Amino acid sequence: MTQATTQTGISQAQQQVEEELVERVLASFDNAPDPRLKQIMQSLTVHLHDFIRDVRLTEEEWNKAIDFLTAVGHITDDKRQEFVLLSDTLGASMQTIAVNNQAYADATEATVFGPFFLDDAPLVNNGDDIAFGAEGQPAWVEGTVTDTDGNPVPGARIEVWECDEDGLYDVQYTDGRMSARAHLFTDEQGNYRFWGLTPVPYPIPHDGPVGQMLEAVGRSPVRAAHLHFMVTAPGQRTLVTHIFVDGDPQLAIGDSVFGVKDSLIKRFEQQPAGTPTPDGRDVGEQDWAKTRFDIVLAPAQA
Repeated sequence: MTQATTQTGISQAQQQVEEELVERVLASFDNAPDPRLKQIMQSLTVHLHDFIRDVRLTEEEWNKAIDFLTAVGHITDDKRQEFVLLSDTLGASMQTIAVNNQAYADATEATVFGPFFLDDAPLVNNGDDIAFGAEGQPAWVEGTVTDTDGNPVPGARIEVWECDEDGLYDVQYTDGRMSARAHLFTDEQGNYRFWGLTPVPYPIPHDGPVGQMLEAVGRSPVRAAHLHFMVTAPGQRTLVTHIFVDGDPQLAIGDSVFGVKDSLIKRFEQQPAGTPTPDGRDVGEQDWAKTRFDIVLAPAQA
């Protein structure tokens, strides 16, 4: 006698076997003492099993997935976080950011953290140069930090980091350098300013398993040109964001980690060699750029 089948071609008996397994796995978390952990593990189970059943995943494909994740772990070290790259390229990082940074008044939008942040970036004063020898076009960056009521936020800590003109961060070199990164604090009026580099597009590290994944699906590893910011202040929601360069051709092609938001695209105004700089700095016989990024922080409980 022929078994009844569903529209997907899977017999009802087979569906029952699969659904009973899901129920047993879900029940295994029923006694978890942490309600939030229970919720997460049971939801993960449902979605994972739904995925496996939806695509009818083969054992060979599952083993390849395990090999892939193992390779991601093996290449990860204290300076390279391949799991962050994987999260970024799947859009999971941006989705998590969207969930946890809901729009509030005119607060500055958040975007991905990225894999190249370091905790021990040097302290600089307002107006100092964060390049520390990194090559690239000098760029004057200035702005204010305020709350959503328009009040200045003095003493806000601003972490900034970026790549050099070759598209490499300091941690991607093997000589132990620390460059193109620093932290500084806003002054009593909530102002900040520093010299950095005009951002350039660059590929995320694509010599590992994430790069192989992108190549296999025909995606570019290139990120739109950007400068990273992380801003913290008492009573305010921590902001992790970038600014992007207006006119960067990569913006039209796409950002490999889905981090671009229109509100974060800023004009880097090109200045011919010899143009006086805002602080009187002598940049020699080279052109430079300037931009402004005014930051608005949401309250911590928003």
